[in-house]
Amino acid sequence: MSTNYFSSNFTLGILGGGQLGKMLLQETRKWDIQTKVLDPAKDAPSRLACNHFEQGDLMDYETVFNFGKTVDLLTIEIENVNIDALEALEKEGITVYPSSDCLRSIANKGTQKLFYTDHQIPTAPFNRFAYSSEIEDSISHGGLSFPFVWKSAQFGYDGQGVKVVRQASDLKGLPNVACITENLIAFEKELAVIVCRNPSGESVHYPVVEMEFHPEANQVEYVLCPARITDHLAQKAIEVALKTSEAYGHVGLLAVEMFLTKGGDILVNEVAPRPHNSGHYSIEGSYTNQYEQHLRALLDLPLGNTASKVAAVMVNLVGAEGHTGAVVYENMKHILSLEGVTPHIYGKKETRPFRKMGHVTIVHPNMQTAREMAETVKKSIAVISEK
Repeated sequence: MSTNYFSSNFTLGILGGGQLGKMLLQETRKWDIQTKVLDPAKDAPSRLACNHFEQGDLMDYETVFNFGKTVDLLTIEIENVNIDALEALEKEGITVYPSSDCLRSIANKGTQKLFYTDHQIPTAPFNRFAYSSEIEDSISHGGLSFPFVWKSAQFGYDGQGVKVVRQASDLKGLPNVACITENLIAFEKELAVIVCRNPSGESVHYPVVEMEFHPEANQVEYVLCPARITDHLAQKAIEVALKTSEAYGHVGLLAVEMFLTKGGDILVNEVAPRPHNSGHYSIEGSYTNQYEQHLRALLDLPLGNTASKVAAVMVNLVGAEGHTGAVVYENMKHILSLEGVTPHIYGKKETRPFRKMGHVTIVHPNMQTAREMAETVKKSIAVISEK
């Protein structure tokens, strides 16, 4: 592979043109690395920041294969892509990170859970089902008892494809697809650690972050770095994340989401082999943000300093309930008058309830103050549709 990436003909291909791609492209612009993006939406957020934009279906074998043949290195910003096409590209000599093998074991939640079991990585007890309709039989035969969490094996994201099932009536309306059920864990906090590895085997990790979820949307509302936990528990979470990263042998970022149980155990919930919502804070809060780090890893460059410059809280901006249509951001002026507040607007022109439209980072030397300011930001800004 060419090692002259900067101001050269070397082309990085990205499958997916959403906000993660857009933020990664800000780093490729910084280093003048040529990029090509494939996304199904003609107005994808990444279309303006890349050198070449192509509209196409990420799940279509021919589309992904033909796109991959035109780049020097291919990466993803979303897991829902045609993995068979990635495997074929690897056989043709195209470098693909994360590899098709790594993606295959992560993209299906059933396979992902089996991977943890096989590698002695702590995770919540689970069952696999070929179809959701089999769950009722399992309950009636005593194989499964309420409450539990239902997860679609594939294509779940941002709270989609996940449901807490507390009684039989909660099973109504579930799509009849391959799925898993997990024991409902009584957890103290939800944590995440981002680990980054380059092809030379160098690896670094970011500090443990704490994620606060919206109770109905099952989406992250706030991310706090550092997590408000003891050093002992932080070290425990980092060790589990590093073990998980080593088992996958991925290249690039791996976000490891974990539960801290009331008994002090750390259980892996799920992983994502790409830039992640739990790392957005790093743009303002870290010496090397997650997007630059991902790029360093993909290109096998030395990895950067993951330490935080300052405490940071990230607030997700999601579409308000009851609003669908052309987006309007209310009270931006007010939040911009607050010190240490940086909004990121993703460039999605249409809002709908709970759609991720942007995020705001609040940095402050004191975590408690940053968290209070985040609450103010959350209450002030409204992502609504035009009247």
